[in-house]
Amino acid sequence: MELSRGLFEFVRQLSENPANTVFGLVRDKAAVDYKVAAEIGRRNIHIIQADTTDPAALEKAAQYVSEKTNGTLDYIIANAALQAKTALVGFNTLSNNSEALEQDLIDHFRINAIGPVHLFNIFIPLILNGRAKKVIAISTGMSDPNMTLKADIFQATSYAMSKAALNMAVAKFSALYREKGVLCMAICPGAVDTGSLQIATEEEGQRAMAMFQKFKDYSPTFQGPIKPEDSVKSVLALVNKATVDSVYAGIFISHTEGQLYL
Repeated sequence: MELSRGLFEFVRQLSENPANTVFGLVRDKAAVDYKVAAEIGRRNIHIIQADTTDPAALEKAAQYVSEKTNGTLDYIIANAALQAKTALVGFNTLSNNSEALEQDLIDHFRINAIGPVHLFNIFIPLILNGRAKKVIAISTGMSDPNMTLKADIFQATSYAMSKAALNMAVAKFSALYREKGVLCMAICPGAVDTGSLQIATEEEGQRAMAMFQKFKDYSPTFQGPIKPEDSVKSVLALVNKATVDSVYAGIFISHTEGQLYL
């Protein structure tokens, strides 16, 4: 797990059960250790230095987990994601600098799609030895063409494309491991207030409001991003409910299990 603001809430809620052992993969271990100690303070949390785009670091992390769990793991939640300020504009703006556009696409695909593939490949031997055998990717409704077309959401190009690739990767992993009892699924957590866009100027604020208006056009009941604790609670409820021998295997679905993602 890459410990962003959103996933910090996963760690907090999962560690509430003392029977759980929770591992978090982070880029800045010292900072996260301090935050976990100060805000959670539970001994069943292990923070590991690793980047999901670095297979060698993931191998070391998997070895650490294996030593702590006797070679088993019940759940993987892949939450690491890049959502840059380019999420506020479309191809018409990004096309002004073709090199920057290409790099933006590469950066998003590397973190949002390729990273989870490395994570799943390296940790799947532990999952196969586990009891729950659940591999979860946190995706986004922005990756759904129907949502894009219904409200003409032209923003978040690289983010949406890379998350759509992640959804397909999850389907491929399900096709490979479903018969071995592994549930692989991608879940949209809704629009969550994680502060990832880091709005700093009036222009960025106006662009964000324009994008949120697109969300409201798609879902008239949309009132803005929800709190991380509410999103995580609903995601975990779905994860606990879903089974490999059901319609959930390999799918991309909203945390509300409805047709709308917001």
